[in-house]
Amino acid sequence: MWAPLPSYHGPVPELPDIEAYRTAIERVAGGQVLEQVRLRSPFLLRSVEPPLAAATGRRLETVGRLGKRLVFGLEGKLFLVLHLMIAGRLRWRKAGASIPSRAGLAALDWPHGTLLLTEASGRKRASLHVVAGREALEQHDPGGVEPLDAPPEAVAVALRSRRHTLKRALTDPRILSGIGNAYSDEILHRARLSPFRLTDALDDQEIGALVDAIREVLGEWTDRLVAAARESFPEKVTAFRESFAVHGRYGKPCPDCGQPVQRIAYAQNEANYCAACQTGGRLLRDRALSRLLKSDWPRTLEELEQRLGRS
Repeated sequence: MWAPLPSYHGPVPELPDIEAYRTAIERVAGGQVLEQVRLRSPFLLRSVEPPLAAATGRRLETVGRLGKRLVFGLEGKLFLVLHLMIAGRLRWRKAGASIPSRAGLAALDWPHGTLLLTEASGRKRASLHVVAGREALEQHDPGGVEPLDAPPEAVAVALRSRRHTLKRALTDPRILSGIGNAYSDEILHRARLSPFRLTDALDDQEIGALVDAIREVLGEWTDRLVAAARESFPEKVTAFRESFAVHGRYGKPCPDCGQPVQRIAYAQNEANYCAACQTGGRLLRDRALSRLLKSDWPRTLEELEQRLGRS
């Protein structure tokens, strides 16, 4: 008997979300002196030299982004590199605010407020590095092309640089910068491409459609989230947004064709897609369930409807 996959939740802040954080931090703390950094979790700090105390008393000159990492540029070419990973989130509170006892990791205290870092996960993966000099900072750059800054031709070259599935190519930080599970689903739906197509199997027209979708989806969401961050600090950074087309919308109708959004799980990740729009009506197989169900796996939307008793 065929059964739906269990639900999956893995909200990773991606390029538009990090840009929103960057904009908000610049607005509330830009130009201020960092008074102190309070650590609740010693596992957050992943570097030893320079010491974290070296950041105290330095003015915040810039807030940047390296892939999915936030970079606090302090005077004297000292940088705090923060990777939120899966469940790390930032909150802006009144000056001297207490670090939450359960999920709290750290607090960055400024004269006009405190930036709290929390991680709502039992596995603490968020990391903070203290880095001296731009040469050392570059070592934290995964090297992927910036999809909104680079020319379209450079994005196309990057995508074709390695033989991967499209889902993996989009989320590989060595290929493209800042894209994760959520926006890769949205990009592939916009481009009308299967997540499991191989990069070297795309013709020039398909590559062009994919590059356009990358720039459109990331550009639209970055503009939207940054505009909101100029008004208030982002409090609900999530990978599941109501106006997404497919990501996090398993079983709901595709906004373009009305067919139910499908989902496959693999490793600790998932892909959401519309079979009608992206795979010619063919259902993609989850590797583990394929071995279990064998010939009972529904191959098309029509077979799926029959298994679910809808036809």
